[in-house]
Amino acid sequence: MRKYFGTDGIRGRAGKFPITVDFFTKLGFAAGKVLTKKFQSASKPKVIIGKDTRVSGYMLESALEAGFSAAGVDVYLTGPIPTPAVAYLTKAMRAQIGVVISASHNLYQDNGIKFFSSTGTKLDDEIELEIEATINAIENLDSEIIGKAKRVEDAQGRYAEFCKNTFPKDLSLEGLKVVIDCAHGATYQVGPKVFNELGAEVIAIGVSPDGSNINQDCGSTDLDLLITEVRKNKADLGIAFDGDGDRVLMVSAQGQIIDGDQLLYIIVKAELISGSFQGGVVGTLMTNLAMEENLKANHVLFERSKVGDRYVSELMEERHWDYGGENSGHILLKKHHSTGDGIISALQVLKAIQQRQISFDEAVAEIELYPQILLNIAINEAVNLDAEHVQEAVKNAEKIMHDQGRVLLRKSGTEAKIRIMTECADRDLAMKAAEAIKKSIFG
Repeated sequence: MRKYFGTDGIRGRAGKFPITVDFFTKLGFAAGKVLTKKFQSASKPKVIIGKDTRVSGYMLESALEAGFSAAGVDVYLTGPIPTPAVAYLTKAMRAQIGVVISASHNLYQDNGIKFFSSTGTKLDDEIELEIEATINAIENLDSEIIGKAKRVEDAQGRYAEFCKNTFPKDLSLEGLKVVIDCAHGATYQVGPKVFNELGAEVIAIGVSPDGSNINQDCGSTDLDLLITEVRKNKADLGIAFDGDGDRVLMVSAQGQIIDGDQLLYIIVKAELISGSFQGGVVGTLMTNLAMEENLKANHVLFERSKVGDRYVSELMEERHWDYGGENSGHILLKKHHSTGDGIISALQVLKAIQQRQISFDEAVAEIELYPQILLNIAINEAVNLDAEHVQEAVKNAEKIMHDQGRVLLRKSGTEAKIRIMTECADRDLAMKAAEAIKKSIFG
């Protein structure tokens, strides 16, 4: 069992353990010792540290810098930058470790940390366990061994060029009017820049971070503002990133919310038509059943992983497949990047419609999702999801949906919540089933 790490790094309330200065200093030292030993280099090891726009990022960045330096690691600081940019720079700069200080889609009061290996992929469970075991083993090194720190020059520009290079040079976004919501987060500079330089008419919102407004009434967790702006500006579509830029959701010209399953399907469908698709697609336990059925109708292999982009990535590696994702907006396209990237994923959706010369709304109409109900229940104590009364509640819910739907109960990996998901062709039955489970288990 991992003590501190969840499904996507460590996350919690800033200033409360473990998101504290003293813990992050120890964490930096432990990660430096473990990861530099595993990913050895002939020269002094180095770490790339990026962050989103939360005010607590300043103190946590300094704490990590101290911990890594004390472990004999040279530190390279990027400032506010999307999570996938750190993965890219870690590989490009031949660093042993990449670190992002972010709580992703959470509000500014929270913060956290994500690690990348030298290959730009998330760490596996074994390495995280080893880091946890090393946290209290901090030691003092001689002066000639400790690391130094410096700023990475033009990190934003380097990442912008990387993103643009994933878009075909014989295509343009000219003629598209796009509203981009950057959630007052890490994409607020580079996001609008990339789409504008590729020819789109860009209307940017959520680009005025003040340290405390990240994800607040905007971004991929709250699409009302984006829908309003798309309609008001008569845009072709809207793009919403989360706070650290590794997720993307979109909005049609009509104001319809388009999730990660639909976006991934649009990308795969275009690749099938062009003849460039190979392998299969990885989804998760939350992936809509309609996605699976549509892929299989196109003779595309499909498999489900546990919830979490790291598990999607691991299964993709095992199968040697390039396409995977979650309906939350984490989309992994291994032919373009080692990790999920909101900007690159959005570019591939726009590439798909531009190549096929169809509108975004037309592409969306090619897959109709089954109604999916998701209830998030806050908990104060542990809940045993394998308990007999819980399993009985699930069976009753399946009967409500006439045994033609899906039920999924899981614990959140980032919050103290139980997630209830029901899915059925009949939305009313799915809602009735979800409410029945909630009442049966939580009263």
